[in-house]
Amino acid sequence: MDIVLNQVSKAFGEKQIFNQFSITFPEKEITGIMAPSGFGKTTLLRMLMGLCPPDHGSILGIDCKKSAVFQEDRLCRQLTALTNIRLTNPKLTNEEVEKAMEAVGLDSCAHQPVRELSGGMCRRVAILRALLSEYELLFLDEPFKGLDEKTKELVMADTKRRCQGKTVILVTHDGTELEAMGAKTVILGPEEQAK
Repeated sequence: MDIVLNQVSKAFGEKQIFNQFSITFPEKEITGIMAPSGFGKTTLLRMLMGLCPPDHGSILGIDCKKSAVFQEDRLCRQLTALTNIRLTNPKLTNEEVEKAMEAVGLDSCAHQPVRELSGGMCRRVAILRALLSEYELLFLDEPFKGLDEKTKELVMADTKRRCQGKTVILVTHDGTELEAMGAKTVILGPEEQAK
């Protein structure tokens, strides 16, 4: 089912973020969003996740299992990398998680506490936690930030493969990420439209 925002308005006090905004996110496709800071990307994602209702209008198609990679890793730092990933999907076996970790260059740290890992390693754990959960709708909010170019290419290829056939909304400031992920539709903010 497509996700449809119909005449959605949202304000915080005097600040109007959306005013009768309508858009459709196609089912089982990757939609990219590129816009400058303050354009409402985070507010849009929060509304789509059901964390922040619109003031007016309707959002259809979001009554499904969701998963997300946030801008912050949001990991349980005292738990191991493997345990963090299994938190969202206890059905996974240790072997399945370890194989997934190996695919993104994390084969040596499955049993280390997250607090001992580098920033780039934590980022990959957070991405795998979202990708290995059970979901139909995936939100990726600047998921690849902080990764070096070689690692980023590896992780983007793995992410694209794992979210095939799912509805994905990807927020990024990097057009090459949209291209690498095969985003079918790209929503641009006013600054990007002018380029």
